[in-house]
Amino acid sequence: MKKEGEVFRLRFYRLDRGYHVVSLPIHATVAHVTPALISRLTGNSEAHRLYLQERGKERILASTDKPAGIVRRRMEQAGYDLADGLDLLADDGLNFLLRFVWKTQLLGGVDEERDFKLDSFEFIDLTARGLRTIPVSLHKNSESIVFLKLNRNPMLDIPLDFIQSCTQLREIRLSHMAMKKVPLSLRYCLTLHYLDLSCNRIADLDEAYLDNIPDLRSLTIQNNRIEKLPWHFSRLRALLTLNISNNKFKEMPPVITQLEALRDLDISFNMISELPEDLDHLRSLERFILVSNQIVRFPDCASNLLNLKELDCRRNLDWRFEHEYNNVASLDMSIGPKLAKLDASHNDLTKLTLTPGPTQSLTPYALTLLDISHAKLASLDDFALARLSGLEVLKLSHNMFTSIPETVGDLVHLEQLECSDNHLLTLPSSIGRLQRLERLDAHNNSIPEVPITLWQCPALRVVNLTSNMLEKWLDPPLAAASTTAASVVASSSASAVMALSDGSLASERKASASSLGTTHASSRTTLPPLAHSLERLYLGENNLTEDGLLTLTLTRELRVLNLSFNDLQELPTGLFRHLTNLEELYMSGNKLTNLQPADDLPKMHRLSTLFLNGNRLQNLPQELGQVPNLVVLDVGSNMLKYNINNTEWDWNWNFNKSLKYLNLSGNDRLQIKPPASRSTYRQSRDLSHMVGFNSKASSNLSGFSALSQLRVLGLMDVMIATGGLNRGVDIPEETDERRVRTSMSVINGMSYGIADTLGKNQQLNMLDLVYEYRDRPGQAVFAMFGRALPPKHVPPGASTNKLAKFLHDNFIDTFNGQLDAVRHNPGISRANQTPDALRRTFLKLNQDLHGYLYNSTRKGSAASAAAPVDPTVARSGASGVVLYFMGAQLWVANAGNALAVISRRGIAEALTRHHVPYDRQETERIRAAEGWISPPGLINDELDISRSFGFYHLLPVVNSRPDIRMRDLTDSDEFIIVGNRGLWDYVSYQTAVDIARQELDLPTEGGRMRRADLAAQKLRDFALSYGAEGSTMIMVISVADLFSANTHRNRQATIDSVDSPIPSVPRVKKPRINRELDRLRDEVDPPTGHVTLAFTDIRNSTPLWEANPGMPAAMKIHNTVLRRYLRICGGYEVKTEGDAFMCAFPNTLSALWWCLICQLKLLEEPWPLEILECDDGKEVFDAKGQLIARGLSVRMGIHCGEPLCERDPNTKRMDYFGPMVNRAARIEANARGGQIACSTDIVREVMAKIHETGPLTPYSEFQPEQAIKAIKAMGAEVIEVGEVKLKGLEATELLSIVYPTSLKGRHFLEERPSDAAASASSRIQFSVSQMQDVGLLCLRLENLAAGRVFRVRNDRKDSTAGLPEEEGEDEEQSNVWFGDPAALLPPISEQSSDDSLMQLLDQFSERYAPGPAVPLEEETEKFLFSLVQRGMGASAVNDILEVLQGMKMGNRGGHILDAASE
Repeated sequence: MKKEGEVFRLRFYRLDRGYHVVSLPIHATVAHVTPALISRLTGNSEAHRLYLQERGKERILASTDKPAGIVRRRMEQAGYDLADGLDLLADDGLNFLLRFVWKTQLLGGVDEERDFKLDSFEFIDLTARGLRTIPVSLHKNSESIVFLKLNRNPMLDIPLDFIQSCTQLREIRLSHMAMKKVPLSLRYCLTLHYLDLSCNRIADLDEAYLDNIPDLRSLTIQNNRIEKLPWHFSRLRALLTLNISNNKFKEMPPVITQLEALRDLDISFNMISELPEDLDHLRSLERFILVSNQIVRFPDCASNLLNLKELDCRRNLDWRFEHEYNNVASLDMSIGPKLAKLDASHNDLTKLTLTPGPTQSLTPYALTLLDISHAKLASLDDFALARLSGLEVLKLSHNMFTSIPETVGDLVHLEQLECSDNHLLTLPSSIGRLQRLERLDAHNNSIPEVPITLWQCPALRVVNLTSNMLEKWLDPPLAAASTTAASVVASSSASAVMALSDGSLASERKASASSLGTTHASSRTTLPPLAHSLERLYLGENNLTEDGLLTLTLTRELRVLNLSFNDLQELPTGLFRHLTNLEELYMSGNKLTNLQPADDLPKMHRLSTLFLNGNRLQNLPQELGQVPNLVVLDVGSNMLKYNINNTEWDWNWNFNKSLKYLNLSGNDRLQIKPPASRSTYRQSRDLSHMVGFNSKASSNLSGFSALSQLRVLGLMDVMIATGGLNRGVDIPEETDERRVRTSMSVINGMSYGIADTLGKNQQLNMLDLVYEYRDRPGQAVFAMFGRALPPKHVPPGASTNKLAKFLHDNFIDTFNGQLDAVRHNPGISRANQTPDALRRTFLKLNQDLHGYLYNSTRKGSAASAAAPVDPTVARSGASGVVLYFMGAQLWVANAGNALAVISRRGIAEALTRHHVPYDRQETERIRAAEGWISPPGLINDELDISRSFGFYHLLPVVNSRPDIRMRDLTDSDEFIIVGNRGLWDYVSYQTAVDIARQELDLPTEGGRMRRADLAAQKLRDFALSYGAEGSTMIMVISVADLFSANTHRNRQATIDSVDSPIPSVPRVKKPRINRELDRLRDEVDPPTGHVTLAFTDIRNSTPLWEANPGMPAAMKIHNTVLRRYLRICGGYEVKTEGDAFMCAFPNTLSALWWCLICQLKLLEEPWPLEILECDDGKEVFDAKGQLIARGLSVRMGIHCGEPLCERDPNTKRMDYFGPMVNRAARIEANARGGQIACSTDIVREVMAKIHETGPLTPYSEFQPEQAIKAIKAMGAEVIEVGEVKLKGLEATELLSIVYPTSLKGRHFLEERPSDAAASASSRIQFSVSQMQDVGLLCLRLENLAAGRVFRVRNDRKDSTAGLPEEEGEDEEQSNVWFGDPAALLPPISEQSSDDSLMQLLDQFSERYAPGPAVPLEEETEKFLFSLVQRGMGASAVNDILEVLQGMKMGNRGGHILDAASE
């Protein structure tokens, strides 16, 4: 920051753009600079004031305002460090942020003759007109004004006489006016209905007295600085809509609950932690929005919100890591009988309940939309789900469900079911009863088969089952017709299925498919309902073969079909013949060697997108050129090698004139060269019928210039020859709307790959940058700029690529300039030079982009010659991410949602920060810059990212300051994935690493190395399968090549060795259990001989299962972590018993590696809130403040030896027996939670290979180098325990405890006892007030059992003197007993611990036990009659009677209710 006493050189402008420069200290005021402005700019001071112009608004500066202080604050808000600003914003550069203008205040800045001509004064919009006061014309016509909008004006007040004369004024908007107080005159506008005071600086409403406006119906005060509402606010009896979001409320103002007419309430983005207990007083409330607060629970009275229709409680508390989650661990959906929309997504939910309220009884609920995605739910109650029979949209994605109840079939109105990213093992067969279901999304689960009842869904248009375990699409309806008749809803549909029983499904696959086609072509009525409705089918990453797609051709209405990453060796039979309505076909990542039969390709008149990349194609058929409307074609990373000029038999791109995206990259054997002579063309066939054929242009079909609509052309690693007929290949030039890639895929010794899509607008929206410094060995830049989706205001088909193109073209020069500047600056240390240069480059580029877009004419500007840009484009922006390599050092800078992640031994680690409004730090920065966030998560209800290039109308709320990180690369780092939101919105970091690692980890068949281009293409295709629709761009960089001796491998040699046609590879069927595990390397074979065994168990798991509702979700997290790293570390899962694991390893250090990394990773998992708040899972820190315990605590034990090995006859898995196994289990039993107990043999190996302080063992040479490096990186602290007598074993064992170095502090923790109460302790489960209520309920039940009514005695003497007459009479009656609960119940105080509260609950449950059935005595009957006579209603008496009957006291008493009704 600037030192005290240093000065700022600021420009002060006149209206004619003349200016005067003044040097001001930081604390200089407007009064200090005014004399200089008078003398230099005007010569007199009459009617001149200093104005501040910024963000499209203007305000007058007070004499005490400090111009230099304003500049410094705006620079900081815009992302500049002070030194950056002085260097980058010199001279007129400050105009980029703000401008000081010295001008007259006469006429309020409005020329009424020129700028203020209105035909009608009924609706007035004077937004951003520089008004200081109300124009005279409005005064004259005030009686006609109904709507008045004065937003973004520097007005200080509104005259009282004007307000009083506006007798018809109904709505007034005063937002973005920097007001600190509500204009006092507003209270006198008695006709006002709608008032908008949002986006100001109002701190309170104490003196506003808006309650004087009798008919005020809507009040918007969002984005101010209000902490409380005044007492008189409750007088706004007519108020229907209230928005107090984005303020500083820490509690919901109690006066709000007194606004009984209120219908719409928004309290989002405050710090409210608790809702009032009298919330049910808002009986008219229909819409309640409370996004991003700190709500712990809903009060019980919420079920009495009788008119509530919409509730949005997303993202409330616990801003963890990069994403945020709510603290509502348990949610009762019984919130009002009319609730139709409930969005509780992104919350830490572990339990979902449905408790009928007094108004709901057994009637169905009104919910039509339920969103509980991104939570920690492990199961759904089938009864509760069945009660939600009105649901139309159900979102269950990103939870831990293993199944969905069959009662989902009762949701007869359901139209959309989303259950992706769970652990589903099956879909309910009752899904066939959902006759209105239109969309089913269940991608990324472990579903092995689709229920055949799916054929009976007549409205189903979209099915996404990507990333499951499917081996076939759907059984033929004929095969299952006889067995599924009971589940078929419509008899007509059943008969239609049975009509296929004409032998069309023969045993021969091709014949059967053909007969199916001819059979159902004759009559559409014979097909099942799904065949007529299905339009989009996503089946990528399954285990499908051609034989599993027999029934695919029944779905004739298919528009989109995705079969990427399956096990297809040839096209499904009849694909092109029957599915002629296809518009998009994705077949990437299979084993296709040809596109035969190709004769039907010309029939694909609607086909516009075809993905065939990552297969084994050697040529493409000529018929592909006859597909008339082909726009996108990706055949990258195949084995293409054919004569592109042989147009008689082979495909040439020039016949597909509509192509906008063409990717041939990665085909190392493909040569693009012109023919040696004209005779090379074979015109023996008549090609005039082909699409795009032009005999004049056919002389050179090796070029691409004829493809006039081309946006992306990929030719990386393709051999482009020179010479020939036209002396070279015609490669088109790059433009703002075209990207051409012709480079090799190795930069700075690192192989890399790029994959992208155009998106729905078919325009170029993202640009990549790869640059190698030729004069600086080891230095390179990888970058990505652009937006996945164009802003909403951009017309369809328009492109905003000018921004990305400017950044792409200017980054290197700007970065080099800033590097030189910081290296010559003695005030910047060497360690800070590169990050400072990156930060300044981002800021400078954003500044220059502003000049480019707005056609700046300042000397030397990069935009000085730029043409004016479309205003819609100028209001757009672009994200950016840059990776700068300097040897083994890496700097990463990003702004927006272009992100990078690195794989370190298969573990994903973020290199960037996701700049989203929900991030806590970003929220605070946005609010400090006077921005606000709408409930959908949009800044100023417009933009979903908080850092970006461009978007200058939102500056400084949205700025381009990057997040910068430095990393020293090691040989443990494998590759980096760079992508925009088209990837990261749909694929998690770890999933992306797992997918890419499949292509980069191991060699393929025949020794051909896998490549980064395949990994990038695979990630892109996964994103498309998961639902990405915008422009997706992905870059994969193999940093492992920096440490590999085979970095510069010659791919051509490895490819050219395969000259013969590639034979089909025999399929080896491997057992598939879990989709996530299948992406990792295969499980090792069960080790034999000398084996290391590891046992694990969860501390205090039994009491946790008994009392903690978060345990089901926690167990899934635990199992996932252990199984995932078992694959990475090379272990074999022998078996599990409850929550205990038994695993075998072929060597000692792999077992230790697994134990150490699991202990570390368990700390980082998103455990359920109930686990984190109990004694067994709460966070624990060591003396240095380092986290050493969090979540489930797992003890482990390791021992090695030679056990007896034998396969289990039932599970077919290897099992181990013998003394060595018993000893290993006993060693684990001697460990405490979070410890790794090791035998002497294990410690010897650690000392030999890790610490290198002991002699080598006979097995040291077999220890894997990867495990040794990993353990050394984590550290292995060995603490000797001593000789221990193991239970049931005679010989003692010298035990040691091993910890990761960062967790050594665990050794000094005391072991907690196994206590159910402690395991369940949580503020969510118990409270003192709740326990007091339970005790009082117990007293009442005991007295009812004795025939008495218990009433709480008031705090007074035992004498009845002074009692009201009625109470005194009651006390004299024998059936009413007054008492003091404090004297009759065990002590309960605010200091009671959770353990004591649990014990009290046990006492209360035992205190009341139902006795044997006895007849209802006469006195009890009299007692009930007395209750009726004293005015108690029939319903209350009925409740008491039910209690008595529940106590087995007989069935008499019905006549009492009859008497009550009389």
